[in-house]
Amino acid sequence: MDQSAEKEKDVTKKDDKVKEKEKKKSVENSGYYINRPKFGNNGPSKLKQQFSQGLTLLLVVIVCLLIYFALLRLERISNVIYLVLGILKPIIYGFAIAYLLNPIVKKVDEYLIPHINKHFPNSKKAAQISRGTGIFVAVVLLISIITALCNMMLPELYKSIWNMVSTVPSQLNTAVDQITKMMSKDTTTGQLFTNVLMQATDFIQNWMKTDLLEQVNVVMSNLTVGVINVVKELFNGIIGIIISVYVLWGKEVFSQQAKKIVYAIFKPNSANMILHLTIKSNEIFGGFIIGKIIDSVIIGILCFIGLSILKMPYALLVSVIVGVTNVIPFFGPYIGAIPSAILITLSNPIKGLYFLIFILILQQIDGNIIGPKIIGNSTGLSAFWVVFSILLGGGLFGIPGMILGVPTFAVLSYIVTMLINHNLEKKNLPIEASCYDELSYVDTDGTYVHSDRNEFKKYKGE
Repeated sequence: MDQSAEKEKDVTKKDDKVKEKEKKKSVENSGYYINRPKFGNNGPSKLKQQFSQGLTLLLVVIVCLLIYFALLRLERISNVIYLVLGILKPIIYGFAIAYLLNPIVKKVDEYLIPHINKHFPNSKKAAQISRGTGIFVAVVLLISIITALCNMMLPELYKSIWNMVSTVPSQLNTAVDQITKMMSKDTTTGQLFTNVLMQATDFIQNWMKTDLLEQVNVVMSNLTVGVINVVKELFNGIIGIIISVYVLWGKEVFSQQAKKIVYAIFKPNSANMILHLTIKSNEIFGGFIIGKIIDSVIIGILCFIGLSILKMPYALLVSVIVGVTNVIPFFGPYIGAIPSAILITLSNPIKGLYFLIFILILQQIDGNIIGPKIIGNSTGLSAFWVVFSILLGGGLFGIPGMILGVPTFAVLSYIVTMLINHNLEKKNLPIEASCYDELSYVDTDGTYVHSDRNEFKKYKGE
C-alpha cells in the first residue's frame, strides 16, 4: 500500500511538472505582457527597508529643491532641449519614417518568407532576403509618392498663383467699382463711405511711399531664411530616410535591447506593465495614424474626382489641400476647406458655394462611412474627449499636437482607466460605468448596492 501511494504521489508530481512546463510555454509563446498583467504586490522594496522615514523626507526635500532651481532656469533648459532636438532631428525623422513604413515591411515578410522557405527549403537567408525586399519596396513607394505629389502640386501651385495674380486685382477693382456705384448716391451713408474710401486710399499711398520698401526688405530676408530652413529640412528628411533603412533592418535587435534594459532596471511586474503599455500604445498610435493617412488619401482622390466632374478651378491643388488637412481629426476638413473655398470664390463665386456644399457632403460620407470602416474605434474616446485632446494638443504644440493629441490622450485614458479598474477590483466593486447610476451606491461596509426604481422612490419619499 505504501509503495502504491508513493507511486501515485510520484505520478501526480510528474503531472504537475508537465502542467507547469506547458503553462510556461504558453506564456512564453503569447507574451505575458501582451494581455494586461496583474498589479503585483511583493511587499516593501529593499529601498524602503533600508531608508528610514527621515532619510525619505530628506530625499523629498532635495528633489523639491532641484525642481525649484530647474524652474528658475527653465528658459536655459528649454534652449538646451531645443538644441538637442534640432541636432537629433534626422534621427527623429528616421524613426518616424520607419514607423510609417513598418506595416509595408511586415506585409512583405508575411508574404515572402513562406514562399522562399517553400521553394528554397535549405536557404538560411530567407528572412534577410525578405527584409531587404520589404525595405526596398517601402522606400521606393515613399519616394514615388513624394515625387508624384511634387510633380502634381508644384506646377498646379505655380499656375494657381499666376492666375490669382492676374485675375484677383481686376476682380477686386470690379467689386470696388460696384460698391462705389451703389454708395454714390447723395446720402449720408454714401458720403460717409466716400470719405472712408478716400482716407483708405491716402493711407495706402502713404504706406507705399514710406513703409513698403522696408517691408519688402523684411520679406526678402525672411524669404531667404525660409529657403534655408526648407533646404535644411529636406536634407534632414533625406538623412532620415537613410536612418529609417537601418532602423527597419535591425528593428528586432532594437526591440530586444529595449526589453532587456526594461527587465534590468525594473521589477518583473513593473517591467511587464511597461511592456504591455508599450504594445497598447503602438496599437493605438499605429491604428490611428496609419488609418488616418489611408482615409486622407481616399478623401483626396474622391475630392479630385468630384471637383473634376463639377469643373471646379484649381481642382488638383484644392484636393491636395483637403487630403493633407484631413489628417487632423475633426477640425482638419474645415481648415482645408476654408482657404480652398476662398480660392475658388475669387475665381467664381457660384462655384465657391457649390464647393462648400460638396465638401459638407464629402465630410459626412467620410465621418459616417469611410472613417469608421478604416479607423474604427481605435482610440476608444468619445467625441467630447476627441475635441478636448485636439484643442489641448493644438494649443500646446500646434499642428503636430492636433494630429498626435488624440492617440496620446487615448493612451493616457487607457492608463487611468486601468488604474481605476484595478482599485475597484481590489474593493470588489463593478468596473462598468453603467453600474454607477442614480440608483446605485456603496454601503459604508464597502458593499455595492443597486436599488430598483420603486425602492428609490420610497427613499426619496415620493
